[in-house]
Amino acid sequence: MATLTTVRPPAGETPARPRRRRRERPGLKGLRRSVSRHWTLYLMMVVPLIWFVVFKYVPMSNAVLAFKSYNVIKGIWGSEWVGWQNFDLFFHNPVFWNLVKNTFLLSVYTVAASFPLAIVLALALNEIRTGFFKRAVQMVTYAPYFISTVVVVSMTILVLSPRLGIVNEGLGFFGVPAVDFLGNPNYFRHIYVWSDVWQTTGYSAVIYLAALAGIDPALHEAARVDGASRLQRIRHVDLPGIMPTAVIILVLAVGNIMAIGFEKAFLLQNPLNLSQSEIIATYVYKTGLLNADFSGATAVGLFNSVINLVLLLVVNVIAKRVTGNGLWS
Repeated sequence: MATLTTVRPPAGETPARPRRRRRERPGLKGLRRSVSRHWTLYLMMVVPLIWFVVFKYVPMSNAVLAFKSYNVIKGIWGSEWVGWQNFDLFFHNPVFWNLVKNTFLLSVYTVAASFPLAIVLALALNEIRTGFFKRAVQMVTYAPYFISTVVVVSMTILVLSPRLGIVNEGLGFFGVPAVDFLGNPNYFRHIYVWSDVWQTTGYSAVIYLAALAGIDPALHEAARVDGASRLQRIRHVDLPGIMPTAVIILVLAVGNIMAIGFEKAFLLQNPLNLSQSEIIATYVYKTGLLNADFSGATAVGLFNSVINLVLLLVVNVIAKRVTGNGLWS
């Protein structure tokens, strides 16, 4: 029988320790393997990442302008540091609370009107079995999304014109005197919101239609076998199926609740409805570009962005606890 012999080192010498191979972290190893296999896909991501860095992250460094008194000659980084002075001036501005109120109410009104209507439209289109009628409704509701905001505002002004508008023509047919809708501040929010609903509901419904298409048909078959009606199948199968998508869209919408669009509000704005049409976005434009107060406008914009970030995080936490779905779930 063969015996194993142990080779001992000469006297006075220490035995050499076997070298331990450096173990690579599983995550890093998996990343390298993924890059080597799908390098073309990673290469396609380079251009979008560069775009985000150049046009999104690099401009963030200029937010320091909110804490300085901007001087054109000295530049952004050479201007005098004033700390919270620009924010203090904005908070003590007499129009501060009116701006926040107008922006908040207009955004909440828009989300409250557009969010459920898109879901209702998607559920209704999903139940239509006639292909031609379904495609026609989709085209009619989706087409306004491709109309520019300037054209939509122009159409709105013409339709609601006190003299030549079709709405006032119809009211005159019933003996109702003409109404200056755009001159009355009480009508501004309704005009803004429902013109936006008409323009974007069809596009938003497409997202929910895609979510509905991913629901297992076996669930509907089982519901039919159990005797569920169409409304019961919508309630117990379709709505739970699109709930994760709806929660994410709602969280994103609430996160942008203070960042309502500038174009439509500015184009529909006039001296008569200024009390309700003046929002933070239009105030930043007038302060920064028209009055050349770049530091003050940057402070207002930074304040608005921080509020949006806080709302996004808070609503995401609430949605995660209530529904179990969130942005980072």
